[in-house]
Amino acid sequence: MSRTGEIRKKKRRTVSWVLKHPLLRKYLPLVHEDLAATYSRDLGKWLVIAPVIGLITGLVITGLVVIILGRLWPAVLGYYLQHHWSIVPGMILSFAVTGFIMQFWTRDPDEHSTEEIISSYHEHQGDIDARPFVPKLLSAITTVGFGGSAALEGPSIYGGGAIGSWLWAQMRRWRFSLEPRDRRIMLISGAAAGMAAVFRAPLTGLVFALEMPYKDDLAHEALLPSLIASVVSYVTLASFLGSSPLFDFASATSFRGRDLLWCAALGVVIGLTAMTFAITFRRARSFVIMWRMPHWMKLAVGGLFTGLCGLLFLTLFKGPLVPLGPNYEAVQLILGMHHSTLELIAFGALKLCATIFTLALGGVSAMFVPLFLAGGSLGTAFAQLTHRPSVELYAAVGMAAFIAAGYKTPLAAVAFVAEATGGHAFIIPTLIGSAVAYAVSGDASVSGEQRLHESTKVHELRSIAVGEVMQRHVISVQACLSLSEFINFISPRYRHTAFPVFEDQELLGTISWWSLARVPPEKWRNRQVGDLTDRNVLKVSADCDLMEALRLLSSERRHHMLLVISAKGKLEGILTKTDILEALKIRREETVEAPPEATSNEREFENRTEAV
Repeated sequence: MSRTGEIRKKKRRTVSWVLKHPLLRKYLPLVHEDLAATYSRDLGKWLVIAPVIGLITGLVITGLVVIILGRLWPAVLGYYLQHHWSIVPGMILSFAVTGFIMQFWTRDPDEHSTEEIISSYHEHQGDIDARPFVPKLLSAITTVGFGGSAALEGPSIYGGGAIGSWLWAQMRRWRFSLEPRDRRIMLISGAAAGMAAVFRAPLTGLVFALEMPYKDDLAHEALLPSLIASVVSYVTLASFLGSSPLFDFASATSFRGRDLLWCAALGVVIGLTAMTFAITFRRARSFVIMWRMPHWMKLAVGGLFTGLCGLLFLTLFKGPLVPLGPNYEAVQLILGMHHSTLELIAFGALKLCATIFTLALGGVSAMFVPLFLAGGSLGTAFAQLTHRPSVELYAAVGMAAFIAAGYKTPLAAVAFVAEATGGHAFIIPTLIGSAVAYAVSGDASVSGEQRLHESTKVHELRSIAVGEVMQRHVISVQACLSLSEFINFISPRYRHTAFPVFEDQELLGTISWWSLARVPPEKWRNRQVGDLTDRNVLKVSADCDLMEALRLLSSERRHHMLLVISAKGKLEGILTKTDILEALKIRREETVEAPPEATSNEREFENRTEAV
């Protein structure tokens, strides 16, 4: 044997002796246990996935910014200011085009922008249909680029969220170790990346996306990936368009104690205004959705009244300021030029009216910037009325307070004013104004999909899949059955509160006993099960964990059951809260020697679930 072979053999014996050493065999499992606990959240995968989300989202948003802010809106605004007569017909035409795109190229023309992201987060486990992605971005361009009272945050949040949701499906195919609940995390991460890029404010994007789903809580699980995606998206856009603040205006370096009291007073005014606006907008939006008229005609009406708002303002007040379009230039015009108090109040009021006519009637975007501008104009008017010396301070407080009250995102509002305006000296006053406006406005929100915080979660549910505890023996009914037949044949045999409904082999939804109360008993023979079927049901896969299932069952809509669907769309079983409680009961019986903390958590869960 050569000397080299002897050296290798000696090394192998040494390694074997080390691995078999008693101390190493004793403590190596402990090291493994500590490392497993340290990295239990599998943070490593987000170091790969989140930058991809941020990069793709940053490139898409850069394209939108160049098209709308760099090319389209400056040309349209210049033409409108020179030819006031063109505003109304231009708005009607562009809005009608938006309506045609949404009506014929999307499944639901009323589902888009921020609302679609929030709805998907709460109801669909982060799943967004990617097929109408391009039509919805085109609709945002025709809405915002031709003068709709909205800005780019709507398509940016939607675009980033849709990219995150789509990437989850692609990466699952590429054998990434992604769980069903990761899709919601990637959805929020994409939304944060879109917001961070369009406003060149990564902290704002992060905080807004985490605050967006709830009125009084945060989407905590998406913190790290949203942070990474926001930074990468911001850097991507900044490498093309620069990193200077979007609304850079001079700020005071100090403020007096008396100013804080006036900021609180401004917060009260803004809070009441935002509450009135949010309630009006939600009422108008609900009315328009029920309006039996083609979508493009609804938007044509919206374009007419939006254009009239702009024309009325330009008729009353001569100058370059106009309450239409993305209006980024309006910040400099309000703060850099003198305007009378009446003009500022009129601008804020007509901006809010134009926003209602644009978005309540179906325009594709969101209202972050309209609220920002309305708050800025009202804050400036407040400073002039009360003879405050620092107009910029009250403009900043008004901006943050209106966003905090309207969107229920107080932290994002303060972060946005600090990042996008460069007014870091205003953080304390804007915090006070935002907190007061948030409290005064109550639960009124411009978003109909925002929820109050989730019910308490129990960690044990994360390790149990729906497929392990679902009811596989499903009692279903056919839609063609009369209600009398349903009562006579199903009621005596089964005590379920709801049943899946089929039409031949197609799953339609569910019917519950409570729905029968809507029909008088004498009409049961003439009405069919299909007439009372709830078709808006929640569907999950068998590998979904019980934590996510409980969250869906405890949503505000009070669903009676979840339908467990296979990859081919077949019904595999059903899941109710009773099944989840039974799973916890079995888990507790199997772990009688569990620490006291575990049993107390389970008792807390049972108490809260019974209360629900």
